[in-house]
Amino acid sequence: MLENEKIKLRAVEPEDLDVLYRWENNPNYWHAGELRTPHSKFALKQYILSTEKDIYESKQLRFMIESKTLNATVGTIDLFDFDIFNSRVALGLLIDEPYRGKGFAEESVVLIEKYVFNYLKINQLYAQIAETNEASTTLFVKLGYEKNCILKDWIAVENGFTNVVLFQKFRINYTEIHREKTQRNTEISQKNSL
Repeated sequence: MLENEKIKLRAVEPEDLDVLYRWENNPNYWHAGELRTPHSKFALKQYILSTEKDIYESKQLRFMIESKTLNATVGTIDLFDFDIFNSRVALGLLIDEPYRGKGFAEESVVLIEKYVFNYLKINQLYAQIAETNEASTTLFVKLGYEKNCILKDWIAVENGFTNVVLFQKFRINYTEIHREKTQRNTEISQKNSL
């Protein structure tokens, strides 16, 4: 299980049906995805049953984000468009509105990076973020993602179209960042022990 002191990322369970139904049918969340139609409970039950397949077979994987302190499911983090040949996978993230701004998104991305780069050994993790999504843009820049291209008029919005920014993080950058952090922590520990 992927977890830290604040959250855990866990598999989708049948008990998640009601919260997934609420999120998937909330038009306020549709702007971030490809679908613009409601989902039936039947379709979501079928989806939950299909999550037993591994990422190599289904080319996608969803984790539920659970807050340990609140004992609540606060969102989802998805890996999709898994391309083993080109060693890359897309990242999607949803934090339910009442839980935004509390660090759950950052904690989730950090844990999923660990899974993608250390366990799956994938070269590239990427996210397509609407230019108007300032919170996600700030998060991905903070976490060291490279802003590598703009897809013009990529998403239809209420008053026309908006651009999407492609953010990428590569395994080599992830490894270097974590090596430097480990080295700094070691140096601090050594100084404190003197």
